[in-house]
Amino acid sequence: MGDVKRLGVGIGWRPEIAEAVEGLAGVDWVEVVAENICGDHLPDSLARLRARGVTVVPHGVSLGLGGADRPDAGRLDALARKAELLGAPLVTEHIAFVRAGGAVTATPLLEAGHLLPVPRTWDALDVLCENVRIAQDALPVPLALENIAALVAWPGEELTEGQFLAELVERTGVRLLIDVANLHTNHVNRGEDPAEALAALPVEALAYVHVAGGLERDGVWHDTHAHPVPPAVLDVLAELCARVTPPGVLLERDDRFPAPEELAAELAAIRTTVESAGSATGSARRRPLLIGAGARASGGAMPAAAPGAPAAPAVATAPVAPPRTSDPAGARQRVGLAEAALLSALVAGTPAPEGFDVKRLGVQGRALAAKRADVVAKVAPELPEILGGEYRPAFLTYARKRPMTDGYRHDALDFVESLLVAGLPADDSARERLTAWWRERAGIRPPGPVARLGHRIRTALARTAPGGGEHR
Repeated sequence: MGDVKRLGVGIGWRPEIAEAVEGLAGVDWVEVVAENICGDHLPDSLARLRARGVTVVPHGVSLGLGGADRPDAGRLDALARKAELLGAPLVTEHIAFVRAGGAVTATPLLEAGHLLPVPRTWDALDVLCENVRIAQDALPVPLALENIAALVAWPGEELTEGQFLAELVERTGVRLLIDVANLHTNHVNRGEDPAEALAALPVEALAYVHVAGGLERDGVWHDTHAHPVPPAVLDVLAELCARVTPPGVLLERDDRFPAPEELAAELAAIRTTVESAGSATGSARRRPLLIGAGARASGGAMPAAAPGAPAAPAVATAPVAPPRTSDPAGARQRVGLAEAALLSALVAGTPAPEGFDVKRLGVQGRALAAKRADVVAKVAPELPEILGGEYRPAFLTYARKRPMTDGYRHDALDFVESLLVAGLPADDSARERLTAWWRERAGIRPPGPVARLGHRIRTALARTAPGGGEHR
């Protein structure tokens, strides 16, 4: 297997806290959102961390391995190149779908802009396992997958979360990134016992652990990554650490970034939780799994415990699986239709699929629209600057009528196009600035939509320009 190393305690690297992360004591490693860096060069802060010997792990958010489509080759290639650029010991992604529709279902392709839960069914498991194998074959290092938080529960699920994860590991050899905050979220929102999920996990597959904060509002826990880590999440971390010493634990923070002292205090609380749980029960557990630089990237058995290590405690295991489907294309279509119906209800206002909690779907749909508004404001900060207080209500009105069909940058362009075609904003100066913004960026779009939408916008601008002519 080659040399092995422990990750230790780390933090999610974000541009907003890059300086703070470099200055924090006791940061053993960092994780970076893969889609936020280029494949041919690193931000200066990450380059400095790498030069200091700090391990950097790329964390993907856009593969959608739980979706009905096979993983996109271009996205896989980009993730592979970033892993190589970072010299990463592994890459991570999510057990989720992020888009639905398209050729598999002969329905319009929709983007969620968010991680959505896959149904815990044998069909969905078959599709996920095949997608994971494709990803493993394309990546130069091992892959680990993260359990996600969910506001909604699928009706008619056939496996628990622990059973689903155990079967996934058994079939593919993939490693697990366990997010204890997501286990807490699913406890509040879906009534699922974190201890039961942990008891069913194949702990030898554990790659590392995520810890994050959130808040409860109207009986719903929102996994915001923008609030302090609550004691309840640290309790779940302690429960996990009572079963196995994780190779790494990482603090995630994505918004409302606090002062460096507060980040340091949260890291200290995480480290104390891990060490306390480990010292209390460590002698009864298997020794920790270590991530090896030479580990297999595709399937295969997990590393064995060190010679002489105590045997792992007995844990609950998944039931014997039914025969593998003899109709993989049919499984993809069934999963695709189910996911497309759910996503359409969330972002396009179509009726809720049978068996779903309509109220919860409304909460999730509003959360998706709010996230779209927030992310578009980050990728195109000129828009809230130009529109001021009109930005958010205008965007939410647009989002209710226009599902996202591509990434956030295209979403920003679509939003501005919708305003300009409608002759908005009413303020002439703001409209001129918005027009200039659109013209400067519209060239990055495919020629077909640009030609059609550009014609509509030019027509609208001609009606509002002084003297009836186009603005130049």
